[in-house]
Amino acid sequence: MATYGFTDRVKITLKAGNGGDGMNSFKAYKGKPACGPDGGDGGDGGDVYLVADRNVTDLVAFRYQTKYAAGNGERGGSNQCSGKRGADLEIKVPCGTLVRDENGRIFCDVYEDGERVRVLAGGRGGKGNVRFTTARRHAPDFAQKGVKTQPHVIILEMKVIADVGLVGFPNVGKSTLLSKISAARPKIADYHFTTLSPNLGVVKYYDESFVAADIPGLIEGAAEGAGLGHDFLRHIERTRMLVHVVDISGIEGRDPVSDFKAINTELMAYSEKLASLPMLVALNKCDCFGAEENIKIFKKKYGKKYEIFELAALKGEGTEDLVRAIAQKLRELPPAERIPSEEFAFEEAETLDFEIFKDENGAFVVVGGLVDMLCRNVVLNNPESMAYFQRVLKNRGVFKELEKMGCGEKDTVVVGDVEFEYIK
Repeated sequence: MATYGFTDRVKITLKAGNGGDGMNSFKAYKGKPACGPDGGDGGDGGDVYLVADRNVTDLVAFRYQTKYAAGNGERGGSNQCSGKRGADLEIKVPCGTLVRDENGRIFCDVYEDGERVRVLAGGRGGKGNVRFTTARRHAPDFAQKGVKTQPHVIILEMKVIADVGLVGFPNVGKSTLLSKISAARPKIADYHFTTLSPNLGVVKYYDESFVAADIPGLIEGAAEGAGLGHDFLRHIERTRMLVHVVDISGIEGRDPVSDFKAINTELMAYSEKLASLPMLVALNKCDCFGAEENIKIFKKKYGKKYEIFELAALKGEGTEDLVRAIAQKLRELPPAERIPSEEFAFEEAETLDFEIFKDENGAFVVVGGLVDMLCRNVVLNNPESMAYFQRVLKNRGVFKELEKMGCGEKDTVVVGDVEFEYIK
């Protein structure tokens, strides 16, 4: 997590809504106290969504609230009325937010403004007693409970979406350059680490436009966590190209060539892909005394490898040529892409509980999450599948519970769509 009030990585707990219980009820009219079952199903629990919003610029709100839950489904009603579905929960995050599980796996990349991604699904509502009526069972006196969901911890990691990343040592003039080529108004001062969070600006070039990001100043050791660099290097991973801003004046007693080499080393140490991005070099503060000699030395060393531009960003000199070159380079580059996800789902614990009721015909009826699972997995006309069915009932203690309730030899047992005579 970044420091100084800017938050770009948080850990939060999410929970989808529980499913509502089914209703166990019977119709009753004056003079007719029992006219059949009419219990409705419980409502499904609410889902949890993440929504990308360009007006959200960081994750600071999640530092103060770390637990979020969708609404629970309501219990089913009489007269076959289904319970109300739980309210969905929508959580707004910055565009370009990665969602990870606690093991670091990427669940999704919430990328485009307005994009809505379902992270957790609500629990299923339980069935009302009217759903258990059959030709032989006219008055089931039981209903199914709703599925209870589990909380999940996720990690939100913000990665700025920009076409161009401005990189360099602190106080080389990145923020000043951004303010001259765009409408952005970053905080600018004559001391190190003025920029404590990435600043974005939209740069217009005739009928074209692109987004530039002023990344907080890097120092040697940034890739290992020194200074502010480690917190913000991730924000240039999405950029299509880099502009390396160098203080060519040397007025702070630093060597521009050494600084340029040091920053490139940090980029390579953090990510080879990042270091391989196309790079333009902006030599800033060219109007300062002593800059002319340093420009000659720098161009002699790097002039053949990089396209170099001379700037006096504070005066706006040289910025037009740089913007033109950036726009031309971006036309040649492929568009930014989402970070690939691992296509997995936050799994809910399989609800394998069960309940046993005795219906009006004396049959023992098994209901619950275990039955739902068996109905999905058992093929009735397949001997191996039916053997699995019998094995699960034994291992889960269903047979033992049946005997406790007085189920004897050749009594009828109903499990979902399967009806059989019990044999000890």
